[in-house]
Amino acid sequence: MKESFDYLASLTEIEKKNSPKSFFYEGKYSLLESGRRVSVVGSRKISELGIKRAEKVSKFLVNAGITIVSGLAEGVDTIAHETAIKEGGNTIAVIGTPLNQYYPKKNKQLQDLIAKEHLLISQFPDSFPVTPKNFPIRNRLMALISDATIIIEASEKSGTKHQGWEALRLGRTVFIMENVIKDSSISWAQEMIKYGAEILTNENFKDLLFDLPFLTTKEEYEF
Repeated sequence: MKESFDYLASLTEIEKKNSPKSFFYEGKYSLLESGRRVSVVGSRKISELGIKRAEKVSKFLVNAGITIVSGLAEGVDTIAHETAIKEGGNTIAVIGTPLNQYYPKKNKQLQDLIAKEHLLISQFPDSFPVTPKNFPIRNRLMALISDATIIIEASEKSGTKHQGWEALRLGRTVFIMENVIKDSSISWAQEMIKYGAEILTNENFKDLLFDLPFLTTKEEYEF
């Protein structure tokens, strides 16, 4: 386990105000130093259609050379990480526990693999107590290190909304899948659209790549 101050020192003033003083990591720190990173996040209890969407979007991003960031929770997070690894891409897991703890425990093998071959990050030191409030804090760090956030599937009470709002506050791009927008039981999604989040559909999801930071021409990527 190593502690990093360097990445946070390079942030703008507004980003520093919304970041921890340091964080701990294991694995390839270089994944924070180059390339683009996109968070793929959503519900722990995911539908069959949500699984397909998470896989499709994650595969597309990996094929474009983008590192997938997620929170190693059940559901969307697990699918995003596993798809990135399966497709031969890179992934970063930002967890709500210290690096030497596992939540959920069934993701122990996945967490150990990410720590060894990809990048595992936590802002919580060893022996730090694990409480529900750790996870919205974790989402804030995920938004900070990502160029954009994609919300695949979520409910009204989903912790995913914390990351969406944090990303918008930081000036990051936020994409919300159309199925979330159309769900009348979810109020925060419509509110995020008013503040600049974009709707992601089956028709436009490939175009999302060209709205991400640092991409100047479509000729840079061929599919």
